Amino acid sequence: MSGKLYGVGLGPGDPDLMTVAAVKAIAAADVIAYHCARHGRSIARSIAAEHIREDHVEERLMYPLTVETTDHPGGYRGALNDFYEEASARLAAHLDAGRTVAVLAEGDPLFYGSYQHMHKRLAPRYETEVIPGVTSVSAAAARLGEPLCEAEEVLTIIPGTLPEDELTARLAATDSAVVMKLGRTFPTVRRALERAGRLEDARYVERAFMSGERTGALASVDPGTVPYFSVAVLPSRIDAEAPEARETGGEVVVVGTGPAGAPWLTPESRGALVNADDLVGYTTYLDRVPVLRPGQRRHGSDNKVESERAEFALDLARRGRRVAVVSGGDPGVFAMATAVLEVASQDPYLDVPVRVLPGVTAANAAAAKAGAPLGHDYATISLSDRLKPWEVIAGRLAAAAAADLVLALYNPGSRSRTWQVAKARELLLEHRAPDTPVVVARDVGGPEESVRVLPLVDLDPAEVDMRTLLLIGSSQTQAVRRGGEGDDRVVAWTPRRYPEA
Repeated sequence: MSGKLYGVGLGPGDPDLMTVAAVKAIAAADVIAYHCARHGRSIARSIAAEHIREDHVEERLMYPLTVETTDHPGGYRGALNDFYEEASARLAAHLDAGRTVAVLAEGDPLFYGSYQHMHKRLAPRYETEVIPGVTSVSAAAARLGEPLCEAEEVLTIIPGTLPEDELTARLAATDSAVVMKLGRTFPTVRRALERAGRLEDARYVERAFMSGERTGALASVDPGTVPYFSVAVLPSRIDAEAPEARETGGEVVVVGTGPAGAPWLTPESRGALVNADDLVGYTTYLDRVPVLRPGQRRHGSDNKVESERAEFALDLARRGRRVAVVSGGDPGVFAMATAVLEVASQDPYLDVPVRVLPGVTAANAAAAKAGAPLGHDYATISLSDRLKPWEVIAGRLAAAAAADLVLALYNPGSRSRTWQVAKARELLLEHRAPDTPVVVARDVGGPEESVRVLPLVDLDPAEVDMRTLLLIGSSQTQAVRRGGEGDDRVVAWTPRRYPEA
């Protein structure tokens, strides 16, 4: 009969943190296997040393390389794959001979560990049991004495080997985080934390529960002293310092949430919302923002008080608070960025930092749902005459239509504005063929989403409200029915090439 394979988690380094199950698995084994570098020393073996007997057969699985430089024809990954194949074959020989094999693993066997490569190759063929161990993540939190996450906070585990932009995005978008595999990646991780606005929150833990342990504020760590066995930690912020206790001042960040909330948020926008002390915005848009962390204050208001809302946000920032002004779509397209910057340009607020973060626009979201109607030049026009005369709107519609631009029409109608769509259709038919494709997109991304493509002549103003956006095709825009029998989906697209005169 074949022997049994154990993947034995040993915990973070202190032998006292080995589980009873781990000790029993080692005692039951005939063969003790462990990975090591070329120097031959194994941290895993040193943790379990007091439980290894003289009659144990030891299999030292020595990595052929420790840096990503090799002349192997398959490169670094190819060299490692060959090593894992050879190592698993050595263990398989013991298992075939009926011997029980325990593969030692620091931390947990299936958490960024070398054992997992043996497991993938051997577990389908042999009886296998994995003994979980205390991870470096739990060890780091224990040594810091700070909760990692509470309530609805999200914990993200990130390898420090990711590109800096990807690190920045993930750090900005999460509540709590642990960044693994520091060492030579530390400068990149530090820059990413700073870019994400999280450097002041970051903690550093080196060799938790091992000899040479070190903890502290990550910002004060010398990059030249950071070993591989270290992690960066962003702990829970539920009990973080009050805004009034900060040394740094407040700021206003105008955030675009996209057309319908959480799934449309960019990582940068989500990060700004997570970092904010106060969320300010039109109540409908605030309701789209998920609960990000306890202690945040929400200040909702009516849609027609943009200047007052901007002034309120700037006043909060002057008192040291980090404020996110929430806007639907993109804040710079018929939205809150202009209102905030207009008030911020007044003398009392000139020193308040203001940033604008982009979001997915309603036009882009509607276009993507319909196909690619904005594939060529287009113009964006609001049909609302609340802030500009209809004569200006009509002149711009006529000019854009005469130029044969695709049109994205925002704010086409409401309860108090019922005639603008019909008048716009009338103006456009002077320049467009009756069968010009029109995308009627309502509540894109929301529960009542509806996206239809129909001829301009069939556009019914009664079906258009403030939750609707219209995309009017150019003379080149195509509408094609796609799919099999019974599929009535129509796709609209505008060629990138324009015919020569």
